[in-house]
Amino acid sequence: MTFSTSAPTRFLTGITTTGTPHLGNYVGSVRPSVRFSREANVQSFYFLADYHALIKCDEPARIQRSTLEIAATWLACGLDPERVVFYRQSDIPEIPELTWLLTCVAAKGMLNRAHAYKASVDKNLAAGNDPDADVSAGLFMYPVLMAADILMFNAHKVPVGRDQIQHIEMARDIAQRFNHLYGEHFTLPEAEIDDAVATLPGLDGRKMSKSYGNTIALFAPREQLQKQIASIVTDSRAPGEPKPTEGSALFQIYQAFAQAQETESLRQSFTEGIAWGDAKQLLFERIDREIAPMRERHEALVNDPTQIERILTAGAAKARDLSKPFGDRLREAVGLRRLSALAGPAGSVAKTAKVARAAFKQYRERDGLFYFKLLDAKGRVLLQSLGFASPQEAGQAVARLQAEGGAALLPLAALIEPLAAQAARDAAEALDSLAAAPVPT
Repeated sequence: MTFSTSAPTRFLTGITTTGTPHLGNYVGSVRPSVRFSREANVQSFYFLADYHALIKCDEPARIQRSTLEIAATWLACGLDPERVVFYRQSDIPEIPELTWLLTCVAAKGMLNRAHAYKASVDKNLAAGNDPDADVSAGLFMYPVLMAADILMFNAHKVPVGRDQIQHIEMARDIAQRFNHLYGEHFTLPEAEIDDAVATLPGLDGRKMSKSYGNTIALFAPREQLQKQIASIVTDSRAPGEPKPTEGSALFQIYQAFAQAQETESLRQSFTEGIAWGDAKQLLFERIDREIAPMRERHEALVNDPTQIERILTAGAAKARDLSKPFGDRLREAVGLRRLSALAGPAGSVAKTAKVARAAFKQYRERDGLFYFKLLDAKGRVLLQSLGFASPQEAGQAVARLQAEGGAALLPLAALIEPLAAQAARDAAEALDSLAAAPVPT
């Protein structure tokens, strides 16, 4: 039997504020995220990753301008700040604090395998330099900060390209380690991937990235957009010669914008030997048809930074309604507690300690199903679930127990192994104590 809940699925995504938004940001992050935000039973979190920007950019004015442009981009593309949680990363003080808590449980060996760090080490070794030459601690700890972004709001889904899957896997590893040590606090996130637009190529065929300087600006004036598209690198095949779609940056970009029928039409044109200039013109027209209606709105927003600041401030308040109580709960979990809690009769202290240390454990068995159990302070099993088909279903049941306390035992009785009377009373007491602690909803 499965547990059905009306709790919304949480999507979270961010864009680093180091440059002007480009087509890769749009098709890989902004567009799918806005689409998700309009679905029923979805709670969406969007953030401007300005802490991440500090890892790779030491130009304050550039970070500030990029923050403005990216915020304006999301809003121009249809993001409704009343419907979602839209905030600037640096406005949430619980995120850097959580980063430190996670740093203390993250394995250095895991971080050694992070793609960005390994790429820097490999580059240094190839040049005969010290492996860590010019590698900052910020770059090395990037995956932990990303994990904090995701886990702070217990996101279920994180839209990413395939090249970013490793970061989601690391966030899961770190969350599991924390949960094992301190109780069930974090949902294990999953990557949400759209294979058609996972990684958009840039002007030179490599991944479109500010780092490579091969981007096509999303809201460039029409003439500039056409000029940039005309500079996409192609091969020397002449008009009339068949052209391969495989490995063609031009074709891949077109595919990210076009409907299936349009894509097949261009594929046929490639087979028939369309001239590169004509193909680029088709790409320009297709992109401009989608972007043009949003261009004017984007320009108006960029020219009104005060309005965007108000929107971000309101979004930060919504975010902190969740992050502040959850951060307090995490501080309590790791032992950063007020000493006044130790005052009072010895008996009451012992009882409080016991209840405070009751914790859920989630795990997967060899049968492929997901389970949870509630342990008291001595490790005694108070509750044991039946199997769930997915970790999300198990996590939703845990969340309900945490939120409703002992009152949730009866509605969930079909999902839990039968309890002895005393064990049921102990479980209800532990659940009531957990329900009294603030948790994000």
